[in-house]
Amino acid sequence: MQRFRPAALAAAAVLTLAACSNPIVTTDDTGQQTAPPQATAPSTRPSNDKLVNAFDFYTRTDDSRSGYYFTSPSGSWRCVIVPRTWAGCQSSAGSLGIQGAPQSVTDDTGQTTTPTAILVRTEGDPQFAAVSAEQFTAAGSKAKTLPFNKILAAAGFRCNVQQEVGISCLSEETGNGFTFSNTGASWQYTDIP
Repeated sequence: MQRFRPAALAAAAVLTLAACSNPIVTTDDTGQQTAPPQATAPSTRPSNDKLVNAFDFYTRTDDSRSGYYFTSPSGSWRCVIVPRTWAGCQSSAGSLGIQGAPQSVTDDTGQTTTPTAILVRTEGDPQFAAVSAEQFTAAGSKAKTLPFNKILAAAGFRCNVQQEVGISCLSEETGNGFTFSNTGASWQYTDIP
């Protein structure tokens, strides 16, 4: 009887492995067979190989207005990342100047007004908004230029400037973002290739 014990254990192990490798699961409740859940496709993470030093763009003006300020290489756009709150851009010319932008938006007080900026918040969808020019100005210092094909990533946001595409910003918390140029805007972040 001792001679057959190893053979019986080996046969039991083969049957157990065969049962475990079957991808079909039969439940006692319904008698129906169900396949295991499909693996989700990996999400594409934004690039980190072209980052600038965020410290170089940081300006602390006072407790209520500190941020990472930058301008586009042309100087036509002023942008800011307000830590853990929002990131956005405003035209240096005063008017928004983006084709397809709405004629009016509702501001934080519920009033209808002309849009002056494009932004993405920590939560919610990107949008055209009415934001005062002082929010885009680094008090006491001139904002640095963010070079083409470089990424400023700081305090939950990332922005870049591409010559053929325009300016793009992303909320890293939600994955929501925008890309814009004078010719129009789209509601998605465009990473640097």
